[in-house]
Amino acid sequence: MGKIERQISEGVTKYYWYPGEKVDWIRGVLTLLGGGLLFALIYVVTKNSLLAAVIAGTAVLAVVGAYLGRRDAAGLSEFHDPATERREAVIDGTRAAWRGTLQGLLCAGSAMLVLNMPHTGFLADWVLPFVPSIIGAIAHSGGMLWERLAQEVTAPEAAAAAAAEDDDATKELEAA
Repeated sequence: MGKIERQISEGVTKYYWYPGEKVDWIRGVLTLLGGGLLFALIYVVTKNSLLAAVIAGTAVLAVVGAYLGRRDAAGLSEFHDPATERREAVIDGTRAAWRGTLQGLLCAGSAMLVLNMPHTGFLADWVLPFVPSIIGAIAHSGGMLWERLAQEVTAPEAAAAAAAEDDDATKELEAA
C-alpha cells in the first residue's frame, strides 16, 4: 500500500493511501506507453489497425502477466496464516485481489480494443480478441514458474544444512 503525505499546516499532515507501490504504478504507465508506441509503430508499418491492436495488446499483457505472476508467487511464499495473523492475511488477500482485478481489466480492455478496430470475418470477431488474454495468462503462469525457480535456487543451501542434520541424527542412531 502506498501513501502520499501532504503537510497541511504546522502539526497537521494529511495522508492519501493508494493501492500498490509508486514503483509499480510507474512500471505500469511505462508498459502502457510502450504498448501505445508499439501499436503506433506497427500501424505505421502495416497500415492494419487490427494487427497493430492484437500485437500491442499481446505484448502489454505478456509483460504485465509475467510481472504479476512473479508478484503472485512471491506473495504466496509470504502468505500469512489467516487464523493467527488476521490483519496481515487480509492485506495479502487484498493485494492478490488487486492484482487479479488489474489483470482482468487489462484483458477485457485489450479484447475491447481489438473488437473496436475495423475488421470483418470470424477470425477477427471470435479468435483475435482472445489472443492477448491467452498470452497474458500463459505469461502469468510463466512468471509464477520463474519466481518459484528463483526460490528453488536458494534452497540447496537449506537442503545441505538439513542433510548435515540428518547425517548427525543417523550417526547418533547408529552409535546407540
